[in-house]
Amino acid sequence: MSADTVLQADGLVMRFGGITATNDVSLQLRRGARHALIGPNGAGKTTLINLLTGVLVPTAGRIALMGENITQLAPHRRVARGLVRTFQINQLFDSMTPLETLALVVSQQKGLSGQWWRALGATKSVADRAGELLEQFHLADVAQQRVQHLAYGKRRLLEIAIALACEPKVLLLDEPVAGVPAGEREELLQTVAALPADVSVLLIEHDMDLVFAFADRMTVLVNGTLLTEGDPEAIAADPRVREVYLGHGTEAASAPREASHG
Repeated sequence: MSADTVLQADGLVMRFGGITATNDVSLQLRRGARHALIGPNGAGKTTLINLLTGVLVPTAGRIALMGENITQLAPHRRVARGLVRTFQINQLFDSMTPLETLALVVSQQKGLSGQWWRALGATKSVADRAGELLEQFHLADVAQQRVQHLAYGKRRLLEIAIALACEPKVLLLDEPVAGVPAGEREELLQTVAALPADVSVLLIEHDMDLVFAFADRMTVLVNGTLLTEGDPEAIAADPRVREVYLGHGTEAASAPREASHG
């Protein structure tokens, strides 16, 4: 593994009975990367992310984070080492406010989780960090609202803020704009674009406008197998990608929106 590589998967295989969901997939994420994982429905993207995050243990293959073998490591231990994931579906505490939620996560990160409710008022570093995250993710105006009352776009922003509060080295963004109404997307897209440069990001997304605007490198999965990898220009020009993912015909590469629901 090169010194510039933060996350590396080698020869990952995942079988469910007679079905091979992931077939000899290798992936390398470099420090500060903006890397997109794309492919049609059923390509194996979610299985691969579940392998990287420890939800699944591979049938074969190896995963390393910062040079350390984490193939058998439990998900929460991967988070503690800096591998953090957001989910397609919100997983938030509806009865809490964004401020309370972020204070809880920041306190836990600082080893103060047993007294987070006191730490919010008494520990300046917790309050300051929670405040920074609220501002960064455009949540300051709804900081005191219960999560259950937030617009869906704000809920997605809060989910990414929680992930960043965990101080990730590698952030896996799982379809961050899924289900977000058009009127709420711009704020979310701007926030994703402004993520800290020292956090390496692997984006899993169907929205090709976001993918091509965000990624400096792309990996394409088809039927659980790595089809190709390269920069956005190479991917857009690849006839195999156009055939299986971006749509048929030569116009597809210049019109990524056609694949938004691919």
